[in-house]
Amino acid sequence: MSENANTQWDRLQATIEGIRKETARVIVGQEPIVELLLTSLLCKGHCLLVGVPGLAKTLLVSTLGQVLGLKFQRIQFTPDLMPTDIVGSEILQTGADGSRSFAFVPGPIFANLILADEINRTPPKTQAALLEAMQEKQVTVSGKTRKLEEPFTVFATQNPIEHEGTYPLPEAQLDRFFFQLNIGYPTMAEEAEIVRRTTGHATQPPGVLLDAARVTELQNAALDVPLPESVIQSILHLVHSTRPASELATADVKNYLSFGAGPRASQCLARAARALALLRNQSTTSIDEVRAVALPVLRHRVIANYNATGEGITTDDVLTKLIASI
Repeated sequence: MSENANTQWDRLQATIEGIRKETARVIVGQEPIVELLLTSLLCKGHCLLVGVPGLAKTLLVSTLGQVLGLKFQRIQFTPDLMPTDIVGSEILQTGADGSRSFAFVPGPIFANLILADEINRTPPKTQAALLEAMQEKQVTVSGKTRKLEEPFTVFATQNPIEHEGTYPLPEAQLDRFFFQLNIGYPTMAEEAEIVRRTTGHATQPPGVLLDAARVTELQNAALDVPLPESVIQSILHLVHSTRPASELATADVKNYLSFGAGPRASQCLARAARALALLRNQSTTSIDEVRAVALPVLRHRVIANYNATGEGITTDDVLTKLIASI
């Protein structure tokens, strides 16, 4: 790197370290989840967080939004939520002179960071309104297309233990999420610290370290991290090995998977590995970053068959073996 490039790199690393420290003031533990959420955001990718209630999913996303200086909106998905409640609508207004005209009132989708809380609780029509915005980065109301603000990222939550009154996302729509992160319970030590922090006087909110322009700068910097050809070949080998019809498929893949990951998985693995290398202060991408992001990239892009269901085998079980072999 040149002297200017080294200076810029050091400045980026100082910014990243500041984000980690400020987030840790509010969020106890969950460092791997925080790192992967930042990875997803640097890749301009959307993320699905799956976990039981009470694991601070909402607090985590809102804290990141505040630290990064982004406009944050939380949308609570319910069975009666309408598409216009997300994207906005046109209303009839009467002027001082008595004239009438339609004016567009933007919905909560017009923000930088969206938390779609319990996305599987709303009907497919409303889900589609959000997923269209995620894919196209724009919404169309009354025949007029409006661009969404940049950066634009959706973090959606889903409860894995309740199925009554839910509308699970189809696999084709799940593929639009960059990551699926499964959030587990905290350790006893972490939970003790949570109790200490949250059952006394309110703690000071996190500081604002960046703004939308500086987040965009980080996103562009992630694109510049080198991706060696050997890493690309490892990514392709891993993705192709998830496809039962591939010559690279293992016995477990052929026995337990109906469908493997498509080309979008390869793209996401490459982008995520670059971004994670930046977050870890690595000047180039390595196979270690690919291993770290492989499970959240792939777990919602492969489909288990009846054999897996009958034997209690999950897609994570199959993928973990594949990832360990690369």
